[in-house]
Amino acid sequence: MRLLVAEDHPVLGPNLKKGLESHHHAVDLVTTGEDALALGLAVPYDLIVLDVMLPGLDGFEVCRRLRNQKRRMPLLFLTALGQVEHRITGLDLGTDDYLAKPFVFREFEARVRALLRRAYEEKTTVLRFLDITLDTKMHVVTRGTRAIALSSKEYALLEFLMTHPRQVLSRTMIADHVWDVDADHLSNVIDVYIGYVRTKLCACGEPNVIQTLRGSGYQLKESEE
Repeated sequence: MRLLVAEDHPVLGPNLKKGLESHHHAVDLVTTGEDALALGLAVPYDLIVLDVMLPGLDGFEVCRRLRNQKRRMPLLFLTALGQVEHRITGLDLGTDDYLAKPFVFREFEARVRALLRRAYEEKTTVLRFLDITLDTKMHVVTRGTRAIALSSKEYALLEFLMTHPRQVLSRTMIADHVWDVDADHLSNVIDVYIGYVRTKLCACGEPNVIQTLRGSGYQLKESEE
């Protein structure tokens, strides 16, 4: 999943980014309301975490403008403004959740998980394609009875493929959902990671299920062999 965090605190912002990345998310971090709005309008984020008291545009205004532009990704306010009137304002503007500072990071993680589940309307935490199983709660991947160890980025890539089975996914689509803005999208990094995942999935001679469509991208589908 690709997330945006808008937080201007010099310690909290990087810590949120690092914590979310440890759970296999690609995370962009910005420190102003203007940057949050610009990226929120340009990138199809799976979730946006907004501080309210941001330099420039505040979080309330960013939320209002995103909703006015029909951006429907989940929004979570994470702010020191925890009074009832502030929470009501945020909810009326269209946020999906509101967490006051100080907070426990485990609760923040749980709220992020809940919003992502709700957004994708998942009835189960387990994704399956043929003999491949991916448990999004435990972060465990198996093929048949064989456990597969994946790096954080490899896991995120396979999760994106398994949430879009048989769909043709361009490199741009994959980059937008799996990599953050610091990634060099003009390099062959996506092709390299596809190769890593494909090798691990087929390590015991199993059929390849990640098909390369030249000029188009990749597709998770039954082996053509």
